Amino acid sequence: MNILIQHGRVIDPANHIDAQHDLYIADGKIVAIDQAPSGFKANQTIDASGLVVAPGLVDLSVRLREPGFEYKATLNSELQAAAAGGVTSLACPPDTEPTLDEPGLVEMLKYRAKKLNLAHVYPLGALTRQLEGKTLTEMCELTEAGCVGFTQADHPIIDTQVLWRACEYAATFGYTLFLRAEDPYLAKDGVAHDGEVASRLGLKGIPAAAESLALASLLRIARETGTRLHIQRLSTAEGVALVRQAKQQGQAVTADVSTQHLHLTELDIGFFNTQTHLRPPLRTQRDQYALCEGLKDGTIDAICSDHSPVDDDAKLLPFAEAETGASAVELLLPLTLKWASNTQQTLSDAIARITIMPATIMGITAGSLTVGQCADVVIFNPDEYRKVEAQHLKSQGKNTPFLNMELAGKVHYTLVEGLITYSTL
Repeated sequence: MNILIQHGRVIDPANHIDAQHDLYIADGKIVAIDQAPSGFKANQTIDASGLVVAPGLVDLSVRLREPGFEYKATLNSELQAAAAGGVTSLACPPDTEPTLDEPGLVEMLKYRAKKLNLAHVYPLGALTRQLEGKTLTEMCELTEAGCVGFTQADHPIIDTQVLWRACEYAATFGYTLFLRAEDPYLAKDGVAHDGEVASRLGLKGIPAAAESLALASLLRIARETGTRLHIQRLSTAEGVALVRQAKQQGQAVTADVSTQHLHLTELDIGFFNTQTHLRPPLRTQRDQYALCEGLKDGTIDAICSDHSPVDDDAKLLPFAEAETGASAVELLLPLTLKWASNTQQTLSDAIARITIMPATIMGITAGSLTVGQCADVVIFNPDEYRKVEAQHLKSQGKNTPFLNMELAGKVHYTLVEGLITYSTL
């Protein structure tokens, strides 16, 4: 199907484009920008007047909950949510049941996602068997099955010799390790940032040092072994400073931050609001400011949604017992635009953090409108506000700290390989 998207403001940070152009799509690929190719006839025309036409968004962390946790969410529901949020490519962690530590499981997940054809799914393979931190997985076989990197999700490797060997193996074959820095002993049984709010509410705290100590160790091991390391979901000012120092020293390290940590702090816990029970926990205003500034100066490379849908009952428990996580993939774009507005960044800068930069980290061909590439496109109005309401979220999980907030950045169309997967019409 040939599609013409006309009169829109095309923003493609990867190709330094920010101007009003027409976009031409044929056979699922972008065939031209601005000037129509010879003989092109559109079967469908989309009028994007007053709207932004950008590459489909790329999300570094979206839990799809399948296999094993279908009571929380299904592959179909969460890919529908991704489409509604303009996300066309996403990485999913391996902490499913069973764990994504076998090639057959990875192939099955990719096959089912391909049949739905709502977004490109790129699994992250388990770094160790069952995420137990003891025995390395067959990384070569998992890569052949479709994994774009390896991670422990929220299960740290306690044995540093195992971690060292994992880094050596990954460095030998050029794999990227996606790891979250948290000392398991300092964080044990903690449910909130170890500070004034946790003390007042009687909640067991997780100190900022739990991140910085673990991060210093990860960075040192990665430097010694030559491993390409991606730090997931930074949450502290100290963590930002350590990544900044590592980059200045020339280390191959990248980092991301979740949308929740860009906009919320420990104060948002209020009176035990379980929607703010997240992992890592919400930190101080100083940490939030450092995260925003780190993203602004390039220390932090990308923004992710850290989409983690849970069932309603799991959030109705007392704060310390409630399950962590937030449904966030549908809010990735508006919360990124909100960060850009708060820090006086351009629209192009904001879009880069959720398109070409995460795509580069994942090592995939996505996040741009380059002629010849798949026509993965999002069309949105950056100035149109919508109220975040549970009944309007496509995700099966309705848990988000941003319920009832008005956020700008409404998606009107999402296209995956030239097919319209979401439309407000």
